Amino acid sequence: MNKIRLLPIVITAALTATVLFGGWFGYRHYGVERPLDKVANAISGVENAKVEMGAGTVKIDVKLSPDANIAQVYRKIKQDGAGEIGGKQLELTADASSSERLDKAWSYTLFDVAEAMETHKYTGIREAMDNLSAHFPGVTATTDMDEDNVYISMRDGNAAKFVVLPREPATLGAWSNA
Repeated sequence: MNKIRLLPIVITAALTATVLFGGWFGYRHYGVERPLDKVANAISGVENAKVEMGAGTVKIDVKLSPDANIAQVYRKIKQDGAGEIGGKQLELTADASSSERLDKAWSYTLFDVAEAMETHKYTGIREAMDNLSAHFPGVTATTDMDEDNVYISMRDGNAAKFVVLPREPATLGAWSNA
């Protein structure tokens, strides 16, 4: 009887695993993440974008200029990157050069925004943002909404704060991008 040689089997298994997983990670990086990086970075108002692929999600962290329109950025990424995103859910986290005053203004209105999101009475968000300008003169806030998210843009001079809130109640809680 011939003995089974263990070393060639182990080497073959290791090489096969390396080729399969290396190919998958290479495809994910060069075939999906890099094209989405290019799509996101080409959009007006985006200073920098970083893409992360998850099991069922595509997370994109963007650094925006203060005059950017967060809702348009989301829609443009979703439209131009549809081939790479596929059936996955797009999660956009926006960062800008915020200020202590904008962070304080956001904290002031956070309860009203959370209540409006929880009750699905989205006009409460617009009312909260309108009241914000009365309490923080010079701070302007705009809101936008689509079937996926509620977008809030707050500006104070050259400082800006952008918040993307998912409209699905199951994903509410502590917003990591706030």
